[in-house]
Amino acid sequence: MAPGFAGFSDAVYNRSRLPLGVRELARMAVAFANECSVCQNTRFVQSGELDGDFYAEADRWRTSARYSEAERTAAEFAHRFATDHVGLREDDEFWERARQHFDDGLLTDLALSCAFWVGSGRALRVLDVGQSCKINL
Repeated sequence: MAPGFAGFSDAVYNRSRLPLGVRELARMAVAFANECSVCQNTRFVQSGELDGDFYAEADRWRTSARYSEAERTAAEFAHRFATDHVGLREDDEFWERARQHFDDGLLTDLALSCAFWVGSGRALRVLDVGQSCKINL
């Protein structure tokens, strides 16, 4: 199964059309929902697009002025995908807001990315795979 998992990971991190900030704030929202320390401590800073402050405020994505409306909408999607997928599906007001920022392709990328993060984060949590140091990629 490892090659399939690696392929899914490659698709999420290297083939998605999601802007990096949108992807990373959504990923962090899932990391907090999953209580996954590995995920919470991973940083994608190599490109120089994001800095430590981006991640430092990630747990306050709902209220921080640092994030764009698109980033906050993606984080809301991710959080609800992880915690209330049925409610998310039925929330017409949310979908109206989401459509202001994302076309069908981006929403598909976001949903599949969230599926990867929820599944892998929960597997790490259930198997008690912990990481205390930050991982910068």
